[in-house]
Amino acid sequence: MKHGRYPFIIGFLIVPVTIYATFVIAAYVQAFQLSFTDWRGFSPDVHYIGIDNFTKLFGDDIFWKAIRHHIVLLIFLPLLTIALALFFAFLLNVGGGSKGGRTQGVRGSKFYRVVFFFPQLLALALVAVIFARVYSSDESGLINGLLHQLNLGPVLFLADGRIALWSILAVLVWQAVGFYVVLFSAGMGSIPTEIYEAAALDGASRGVLFFKVTLPLLWNTLQVAWVYLGIAAFDAFALVNVMSVDRGGPDGATTVLGLEIYRNAFDYAQFGYASAMGVVLFFLTITFAALTLRVTRRESIEL
Repeated sequence: MKHGRYPFIIGFLIVPVTIYATFVIAAYVQAFQLSFTDWRGFSPDVHYIGIDNFTKLFGDDIFWKAIRHHIVLLIFLPLLTIALALFFAFLLNVGGGSKGGRTQGVRGSKFYRVVFFFPQLLALALVAVIFARVYSSDESGLINGLLHQLNLGPVLFLADGRIALWSILAVLVWQAVGFYVVLFSAGMGSIPTEIYEAAALDGASRGVLFFKVTLPLLWNTLQVAWVYLGIAAFDAFALVNVMSVDRGGPDGATTVLGLEIYRNAFDYAQFGYASAMGVVLFFLTITFAALTLRVTRRESIEL
């Protein structure tokens, strides 16, 4: 029986592994290969130029501007999303107080979970189109239309370089927070209610319940959420491409590496240079994930 198990496992895995290797691993290998060339996407001839593309990157102001934008997103996207998601998830699971000796969430918590998750059903491109209208600088924009009714001047959310990136960050948080509300709610739902009840009997306030009980028991879930949101902070291509002025503007105030990779490859026909950016983005993402998992590693709490 044991002897026949391995051919079955190999036969079961060979098709998905082959597809993954062909369309994922091979694509990564090709991107690494092209990053050392000056290939422009039209000629079958490939000329290797060593590390010239990477040397050029270090002197590219737009590249460093995109890196700075990723740092801003990397700091604030996980912080804001996780903070809001934890707050709402705690309300949905514990915020209703206790009834009959058992803790409960706010009334209608099941309905609210569906509402919070709804943005996940929308494609990012559609979210970008919707919020481009919300942020519109004329009276047709939702926010500026209300400001006009109050006789207040329009706010140039996407045309003002000082706030354009923050406006896009707000959309990223809005789109992501619902998923993590559901994720954290599921994690809190797996915590035995006896723990909350015992803490409440000892006189613990809701703040103590949150910081001393809920957070330590959700640590592994928080760790995964931070990694996922950090990876999302290294993307943001769809929102920036659709929402920003002149794709990454004004004056590069919202550009990100994903957008610069696209522009160099398909607008400027510099596929080798774009591949070098992709390689840098790959290592930045891998390094962030590894460091986050390393720094936040702790002993698991057994329930």
